[in-house]
This record gives sequence, C-alpha cells and structure tokens, in this order.
Amino acid sequence: MSPVLAGVLQLLALMAALALVYVPLGNYMAKVYSSDKHWRVEKWIYRGIGANPDTEMRWPAYLRGVLAFSAVGVLFLYLLQRVQGVLPGSLGFSSIEPAQAFNTAASFVTNTNWQSYYGEQAMGHVVQTAGLAVQNFVSAAVGIAVAVALVRGFARSRTGELGNFWSDLVRGVTRILLPGAAIAAVVLVACGVIQNFSGIHEVGQFFNGHSMGASQQWNGGAVASQEAIKELGTNGGGYFNANSAHPFENPTPFTNLFEIFLLLVIPFSLTRTFGVMVGSVKQGYAILATMATIWVGFVALMMWTEFSHHGPALQIAGGAMEGKEVRFGVGASSIFAVSTTLTSTGAVDSFHSSFTGLGGGITMLGMMLGEIAPGGTGSGLYGILIMAVIAVFIAGLMVGRTPEYLGKKIGTREIKLAACYILITPALVLIFTSVSMALPTPPHSMLNSGAHGFSEVLYAFTSASNNNGSAFAGLNANTDWYNTMTGLAMMLGRFLPMVFVLALAGSLAEQKPVPVTAGTLRTEKPLFTGLLVGAILIITGLTYFPALALGPLAEGLAS
Repeated sequence: MSPVLAGVLQLLALMAALALVYVPLGNYMAKVYSSDKHWRVEKWIYRGIGANPDTEMRWPAYLRGVLAFSAVGVLFLYLLQRVQGVLPGSLGFSSIEPAQAFNTAASFVTNTNWQSYYGEQAMGHVVQTAGLAVQNFVSAAVGIAVAVALVRGFARSRTGELGNFWSDLVRGVTRILLPGAAIAAVVLVACGVIQNFSGIHEVGQFFNGHSMGASQQWNGGAVASQEAIKELGTNGGGYFNANSAHPFENPTPFTNLFEIFLLLVIPFSLTRTFGVMVGSVKQGYAILATMATIWVGFVALMMWTEFSHHGPALQIAGGAMEGKEVRFGVGASSIFAVSTTLTSTGAVDSFHSSFTGLGGGITMLGMMLGEIAPGGTGSGLYGILIMAVIAVFIAGLMVGRTPEYLGKKIGTREIKLAACYILITPALVLIFTSVSMALPTPPHSMLNSGAHGFSEVLYAFTSASNNNGSAFAGLNANTDWYNTMTGLAMMLGRFLPMVFVLALAGSLAEQKPVPVTAGTLRTEKPLFTGLLVGAILIITGLTYFPALALGPLAEGLAS
C-alpha cells in the first residue's frame, strides 16, 4: 500500500468515527447543559465551594466566576511547582524556577499547555497528577461553559441571564470530561500506554543486540490518564518532552489515530449541541460544514506539501520524512499536525519545525484562523460563532439590510464586541513577535537564522496567544524573556476574548427575537457556509500575510 493511500484511508476512517458519535454526543451535551437536576456528587461540590447552582447570572457575574476560578488555579499551580522539591513523589526533582513556574501555571490554566521544560526531567508525580492533570479537566470545562453561555445568548430573549458558571463548570467535568477520559484511558492502557507511579529507571542502550556501553534514565507516570484528557480536552501537554511521538504516550498507529479522534470529537460535536440548544439542528450542520471544509482542506494541502516536496532524497523516502515519526508516516503525521493546530490542542506526533517550509506555514495558519475548525473544547464553537456574526454583518452590508443571526439583530454594540474579539489575538501575536525580534537578546534563542528563525518566534507567539501550545522545536523558550512574555500572551489571549464573548452573549440575550422575513439571510444554507469560510480565510489572510511572507512563505518558495 502506498503511503498516500494509507494516509487517505486513515483520514476516511477518522471521519467515519467522528460521524458515528456526532449526534449522540452532541445531543448528550445539550441535555447536560439544559437539565435542571444535579447529581449528588455535584451537590457536594457546590456545598464545598459555597456556590448556588440554581442562581442565574448576567454576563458580568459569569465573567467574574471565570476569572476568579482561573486566578485561583494559576496561584495554586504556581505554588505547587515552587514547593515541588519538598513534596513526596517528586522523583528527586527540584522546585521550578519562578519564571518557568509562572509560565507553566498560565499555560495549563489557559488550556494552552505550552511547555518550556522537559516533562520527564522536571515534573514529579504530584505536580503532574494533582496539578497539571487537574487543570486539563477544569480548563477545558471553562471553555465549554463560555461557549454554552454564548449559545444561551442566541437561544434566550428579553433576559440578560446566561446560566450559572459554577453549574456549567462542574457538569462539564463530572458528566462529560471525566467519563470520556476514563473510557479513553482504558483504551490507551489496553493498547500499551503506560500507567503507573514508577520511579526513575536506568536503561541500557543496545544496537542489534549489542550493548553500546551507555544508558538512559526513564521514569514512569500516570501517562494514560493524562494522555486521555490531554487530547479529549484539547490541552496538549505531554508527560514526556517528545509528547505524542513518545512510545510511552503513543505506542501504535491505532493509538495515534485514536488520539486524533479524541482531540476532534468534542469540538465537532459541540456544533450539534449548539443546533439543539438554539432549536435548529440545521444551524448546527451549517457550522459543522464550515469547520469540516476548512479541516479537510488543510489536511489535503498538508499531505500535498509533505508528500510532493521536490528533491531526490524526499522522493525516494516517499515524502519529507525529517521530523516525522516513522511508525506513523507522512500521512498520519500530516493529519495529526493539522488537527492539533486547528484545535487548541498543541500535542504533536512529529516536529513541526522539521516540516517543509509550506507545511510549517500551514500549521501556523491553522492557529491564526483562531483555531475554529473545529477549535478547542468550547473555544472553537464560540470563536466560529463570532466569525458567523462578522459574516452576517458583511452580508448585510452587501444587500443594504440590517444583519440578523438566529433571530437576533447584529447592531452597533454587537459588531463592536465581535470586532474587538477578532482583533485581540492578532495584535498579541504581531506585537510580541516584533518586540522579540527587535530587542538584542531574545533572537539569541533562535536555533536557525533567516526565514526559518523568524518562523520559530512567530510560531511561538501564535501558539501562545491562540492557546495552542505546540512549538517550532528550534526555539529555546526556557529563558526569562520567553517564559514571561509567552505567559502573558497566553493569559491575555485566553481571557480578553472571553470578556467580549460573554458581553456579546449578554447583549444578545436581552434582545427580543426578530421574525424571519423574505429578506432574512438563511444561515442554515450552503451559501452561508461558503460566505463564512470565505470571511474566515480573507480576514485571517489580510491580517497575517505580511508576517507569513517573511517566514514560512519565504522559506517555502526558496526551497
């Protein structure tokens, strides 16, 4: 079987699996966030944190809940790392330095999971399980909660109430993420992913059965359970530095495809949840079609760039194999790379810095779209709904009519909030990148010079500001500058957009519904899907083209 055919068959199998669970999972999540009943364990949690889950919140109160909970998470995770050296189960690792501890705390609380450390050489069992793994659950649940609040803004009328943040947060963990991650962890263990609390082992190095006289140190860990939520919650932080290219995290081609399925399943299925909650599943299908069109298009483009790159060595190898995991090949690596950068996952089974110039540009462009195809858990849905508001506004300008979406008028206030949302992340990416290139010291962290070196810095701040977490591995990000600046980029890139999302949700919920007329744009039709895809690509292209031209495009055209 040719490598190209193998890649296509894996893509078709993945699409079939996602289609199989789309309706039941989407309907289940809609039921979770629409129910007025609480599980007993949830009541215990509410009692413990002193929250009343039945109190409806307006958007400022909902936002305060998001920010307060996240601030506590950052502080707790920071302190846990700073005292690691005296904790049991630390494996002898010392406490994390302040700048890196801040970066890691900001990273995991914002669902970014950017890692400027070697996991197997820095983090003990307590920090990994009680700190990082816990944030994998709750940060994903925060993203879903904010998305659900925006959906309620479209679904409700004549009220500014968006639900209860604490109820949405707890239900996301107990009813969706915990059960899903438990099932996924069992599957991963059965397929060879390790799950233990082993200490450090000295392992000899052998070649063809003969000792090479050297050894390596390996430690175990609760890898399968963390791997499951790392993918399901679109987190991405690996137990080991090699991430999902490490055989302890991703041992077989089946686990590789299964992990891609996990990181896509909730973001895609949330479009069904959206359709059910607003009372029109066709609206959900229109958003799904937009996400799927971009995702499939990016996968096809990535496979083309990685399989068809010029040069006799690459042609003999069957593609650009540098940086690829040979167990999976170019096809599987391409699917993983596109899926992880079009979501907010950031996990890798190959190294994006070793992709072709254009291939690396595709991973960057996926993040620059706002990671909305399908995006992260929750963040992908609210991101693409913001783009839908922009697309409706553009359509209204074209026909000279007040824009409407899902029975709500898109007026001055709404479009200003949507515009602020789409401007924040590009501003963070471009400002932080330009400052890092202009100052004398930060460029010293670049492994490469020229266009590829610039791409390393551009990728870092694109990944941090979009809460992705993957990296061009050539950049030494473990410096005070990059730990601090990427930490700030992650915090601002996560919470500033949420301010505008929740403000927009509150504004929409206060409106009375607008009746459908002959002049209303049918947003469930393929025409709107095409308009939305075009708006996403054009807005992103106009924003980032100059920066892309200096980095991956220049490198790709020169090769």
